[in-house]
Amino acid sequence: MNKTQEFFQAIQAGDVPTVKSLLDAEPSLASAQNDGKQSAVLFAVYNGRKEIRDLLIARGLQLALHEAAAAGQLDRVRELVDADASLAKSSSPDGFPVLALAAVFGHQDVAEYLFAKGAEVNAAATNGSGYTALTGAVASGHKSMAAWLMAHGADVNHRYGPGFSPLLTAAANGHREIAEMLLAHGADLHAQTSDGKNALSFATERGHTAVADFLRARGL
Repeated sequence: MNKTQEFFQAIQAGDVPTVKSLLDAEPSLASAQNDGKQSAVLFAVYNGRKEIRDLLIARGLQLALHEAAAAGQLDRVRELVDADASLAKSSSPDGFPVLALAAVFGHQDVAEYLFAKGAEVNAAATNGSGYTALTGAVASGHKSMAAWLMAHGADVNHRYGPGFSPLLTAAANGHREIAEMLLAHGADLHAQTSDGKNALSFATERGHTAVADFLRARGL
């Protein structure tokens, strides 16, 4: 295992002392990328390692827009997009729209700024996942973010992956209030995945009783 692999393994494990030690010995690792073209900062965000994310940022990295959006660094996002408004519609090297990155990690101030600068609310990932800002917000349980996206035209019936929809994702993750909001905005109660599962199927098999009861009350 080389140093870069060891570094990313330590990030994934949340091993702060090892990350610090490796950075002290080889500061250039802060700018390294893994085999998936993900930077250390982005990888830390993806793995929920906030302390390591903040440690890397404190080392003086100049974040790219997708990194800043995912990390919730509004000042850096403003700096980059104010210089080139077209960047608001850009995607990360691994195929996620910057608006979706802000949404999935709950950075509503960043999402609102990007939208105001022209980001497309229904832009989908180009990496085969089909994720949008709304599907990310729903999956992560960010109720306020999801509500804001719906109020600004997010497609509540977007289909992605093997036939998933935002409602199916909300049910699978136990987010009853988000499921209620989705239905209020016109989500298809009877949507099914490609293998025939509906929202009630997911809520039931994953033990989300409150969601299951709500869906039954709605006629599913």
